Amino acid sequence: MPNPPDVQSFFDPSTNTVSHVASDPNTGECAIIDAVLDFDPRAGRTATRSAATIIDYVLHRGLKLRWILETHVHADHLSAAQHLQQVLGGVVGIGEHVTDVQRIFADVFNITADFAADGSQFDRLFHDDETFSIGKIPARVLHTPGHTPACVTYLIGDAAFVGDSLFMPDYGTARTDFPGGDARTLFQSIQRILALPSSTRMFVGHDYGAPGRKRFAWETTVEEQCRANVHVRLGTDEEAFVLMRTHRDAALEMPALILPSVQVNIRAGRLPPPETNGVHYLKIPVDVL
Repeated sequence: MPNPPDVQSFFDPSTNTVSHVASDPNTGECAIIDAVLDFDPRAGRTATRSAATIIDYVLHRGLKLRWILETHVHADHLSAAQHLQQVLGGVVGIGEHVTDVQRIFADVFNITADFAADGSQFDRLFHDDETFSIGKIPARVLHTPGHTPACVTYLIGDAAFVGDSLFMPDYGTARTDFPGGDARTLFQSIQRILALPSSTRMFVGHDYGAPGRKRFAWETTVEEQCRANVHVRLGTDEEAFVLMRTHRDAALEMPALILPSVQVNIRAGRLPPPETNGVHYLKIPVDVL
C-alpha cells in the first residue's frame, strides 16, 4: 500500500460539502480538494469564510500548497479555487472531460460566443490514469463519470477522494439527472472504485446525514462500501441500480445553487467577466433545466 497522506476534512453546513486537505507528512506538500466559496443567493454576495478556515489550517501547519483539485464541475457550491490560488499559490486541476461539461453549459447559458469550452480556464487537465505526486506520495487520476461526464477520483497514496460518485454507505450514490449524467455509466464507474484495495480509505464530497445516524460523516473504506452501500454493495445488479437511480432522480429537486455554481465552476472558480459598469452578473435561464 502506498504511503498514507494526512487528511484533514472541512464540512460546510450550508451546502453539505466536505472539502479535504491531503498532505505529505514528510515534505509538507499538500492538495486541497473541492473547496467552497461562500455564496448568498438572496443578495448575490460571495464570501471566503469557508476558504479562510482551510487557509488557516495550511498556514498554521506550515504546509506548501501544490495542488487545488476539483473532482468535477459542482452544481451545489461555488469553487474557491481562485481565492486559494491567490493566497497560497498552487495548480488548479480537473479531469480533461470538463470540456464536455463546458460545451453543455455554454449552450445552456448562451455564452458560446465569448467562452472557450477548451478547459483553458484550468491550469491542468488530467487524463484517465494520469499520475502526479504530492511531495513523495504518488497520486493517480481515475475518470469516474456518471454523476457528470467530467467526474474523477483522486487516488492519493491509500486515500481515494471520490467527489459525489459515492456517499457514505448508509446514504448511497450520486444523482445522475444533470445534463450529461447517466446512471449506467455511474454504476460502471463505481465498480472501478470498488475494485481498489479493500483497505483504501475513501473520502466523500458530501454528507446529508442518514436515518438513525446522529453525526455527519465523510470517511469510509472500499471494504465498507462493498459490504454496506445501500445502493450499490457488491452483488448489486446493474439493471436494478439503473432503475433505482432513475426513479430516485425523478423525484429530486434541482440543487438550490446549480445555476450560479455551474457558471462559476466551468470557469475554474472565476465569476463571469464584468460588464461595462464593472459588475459581474450571473444568468438565470428560464424553463431550461
